[in-house]
Amino acid sequence: IRSPKGFPRLKNDTFLRAARGEETEHTPVWCMRQAGRYLPEFRETRAAQDFFATCRSPKLCCELTLQPLRRFPLDAAIIFSDILVVPQALGMEVVMVPGKGPTFTEPLKEVEDLMKLRQKVDVTAELGYVFQAITLTRHSLEGRVPLIGFSGAPWTLMSYMIEGGGSNTMAKAKSWLYRHPEASHRLLRLLADVITDYLVGQVAAGAQALQLFESHAGHLGPEQFQDFALPYIRDISQAVKRKLKEEGLPLVPMIIFAKDAHYALRDLAHAGYEVVGLDWTIRPQEARAQTGKDVTLQGNLDPCALYAPKEKIGELVKKMLEGFGTQRYIANLGHGLYPDMNPEHVGAFVEAVHAHSRHINKH
Repeated sequence: IRSPKGFPRLKNDTFLRAARGEETEHTPVWCMRQAGRYLPEFRETRAAQDFFATCRSPKLCCELTLQPLRRFPLDAAIIFSDILVVPQALGMEVVMVPGKGPTFTEPLKEVEDLMKLRQKVDVTAELGYVFQAITLTRHSLEGRVPLIGFSGAPWTLMSYMIEGGGSNTMAKAKSWLYRHPEASHRLLRLLADVITDYLVGQVAAGAQALQLFESHAGHLGPEQFQDFALPYIRDISQAVKRKLKEEGLPLVPMIIFAKDAHYALRDLAHAGYEVVGLDWTIRPQEARAQTGKDVTLQGNLDPCALYAPKEKIGELVKKMLEGFGTQRYIANLGHGLYPDMNPEHVGAFVEAVHAHSRHINKH
């Protein structure tokens, strides 16, 4: 897979420079779930469509990815898609149930169910629609900002595939780790291999950075994380970089976001990712102390801070920037935007990051 050439020249590379640890005039900012239901235009575009049908339409994904950039001076775009397209590529059926969220019609119950999964996945055949969406969006962005591609991480996807949807305890998935460790590793390995090919394919299609979402890290304790999450997180960064080199593709910066995994920050900082994403439950200074000087940090304003009045948002942003410092830092929320958030408050967050970081850099 070779990258389609002739992409527009990038005009604002602040996000990529920060990710690589280079100096920036202002701190770059983007928001997880920035393409989302908090925007009325998003709800209109999505209204008549089945969720996963939307994911399979490159034109709609492109439109939804661009919507927040028409409103806010964000420093990066992230392709509109879903982490559950990977289990779909393995042959599982997932439907979006209103009021309940993503639901697997037949979750994995017994070890034997692993045999039902595709053991070899041709990512271009199964997930080519994501690659098309990335290429179309990269052209449509006209070089305004870089485009981020992403995937769920193995443990997070495994937990969905066994639970069959969201869960407060992840008890079914975790019981596999304790009762069926070998089968768990088999499944995690299969997922890691597909994710690697999927991420390389995204770069070939035009993604300029990649984020791996280990959203369910917080359900694991340090030992289980060490056994069942970290090795695959490490493998993915190494394998992706190796394959990008082999295929003559650009070595793009990679971000690992393991929600609620403070106990693993030191390890994550050495897992081969240029950027470590943080949730809102850790102090900036503490995160810096644990991750050292060689990675960029991303995060970590509590999304609920956006319910505060705009002036208060500005104060919180200023404090956050003072905690992290303005360099080797990408401002973001500690998780995604919620559907009932006021777009004006999102705008206030983005503008505060730019204004305060410029001011701090000058003085």
